Amino acid sequence: MFLVFGFYKFKEISSLKKMKIFFQKELLKHNVRGTIILSPEGINGTISGKKNNILFIESLLKKKFKFFNFDSKSLSSSRFQPFHRGKIKIKKEVVPLGVKINKKNKNKSNYLSNKSWNRLIQNKNTVLIDSRKPFEYKVGTFKNAINPNIQNFRDFPKYFKKINKKKSIAMFCTGGIRCEKASVYLKSKGFKNVYQLKGGILNYLKNIKKEDSLWKGECYVFDNRVSVKHNLKQGTYLMCSGCRTPVSIKDKKSYKYEEGVSCPNCHDSLTKSQKSRFRMRQRQINLAKKFGTKHIFQKEYN
Repeated sequence: MFLVFGFYKFKEISSLKKMKIFFQKELLKHNVRGTIILSPEGINGTISGKKNNILFIESLLKKKFKFFNFDSKSLSSSRFQPFHRGKIKIKKEVVPLGVKINKKNKNKSNYLSNKSWNRLIQNKNTVLIDSRKPFEYKVGTFKNAINPNIQNFRDFPKYFKKINKKKSIAMFCTGGIRCEKASVYLKSKGFKNVYQLKGGILNYLKNIKKEDSLWKGECYVFDNRVSVKHNLKQGTYLMCSGCRTPVSIKDKKSYKYEEGVSCPNCHDSLTKSQKSRFRMRQRQINLAKKFGTKHIFQKEYN
C-alpha cells in the first residue's frame, strides 16, 4: 500500500535551484514519486511512496523551508504507486493567476469547515463556484455548483466581472490552493463575502459522513487513480490513453471506447495512424502484464 500526500504552503522561500537539486536527490533516494512545485511564494505538491518515506519527506520540507504546519494537506492511500516518477519544478507562482500571496493579503478567516460549508451552500443566495477545469467538474461536484468553464486558471478573473460583489461567494477546488489564490484576487477587487472550503474537496470527502455529504459523483485527482470517492477510496473512472480525459463506466459501454486507444471524447478525432499506434502500445502493455514485467505506459507501478 502506498501513501499519497497532497500539500501546499504559502511562504516566501529562496535558493530555489539549490532546493530543487536537494529534493530531487531525496525523492530518488527514498523512492518517492509525484511532483513538488517550488515558487518564491511557497510550495505545492502531491507525492506518493511508502509511509515512512513520505513522513520523512514531509518532515524534511518543514525543516528546510522553516515552518511548522502546511496551510493544507491531505493523506490517502493507493494499492499501487500512482505516479511515474518524482519531479521538482520551479515556477513563478504555485498556481498561475498573476497575483501573489503574502502575509498581508492572506486571510484565514474565510475558511469554512465541512458543517459550516454545508449550511452556506444550501443558502439560495450563495453563489457556489467550482474553480476547477470543466473535465474535473464533469466527474463530480457539489449540487448547484457553477463552473466558469475555463481551460486556463489565468482566465479565472474574467468570469467574475458579471458577479455581484455583494453576494456571498463560496469557492472550492481539489485541495484548496486554487481557491486560496482566487480568494485573494476577489478581495482585492472589492468582493466582501468570499468563503472557501477548508482543505478542499479531498478533506471534505475524507472527513464528512456520506449521509451528511452534499457532494455528487467522484473527485478527479491528478494521478493514475484518476478519481476518488468518499473516504478517498479509489473511484470508478479510468484515463483515456487517446486524449487523457476521464472515462466513466457509461463511457466504457460505448462502441467508441477501446482500452488504451480511444473514448467517446476522442474516437472521431483520432486518425487511423494514431489508433494503430495506440493499439500497438496497448498490446505491449498487455504482454508486459502477462509476463510480469514493467512497461513505461502501464498504470500501476510497484
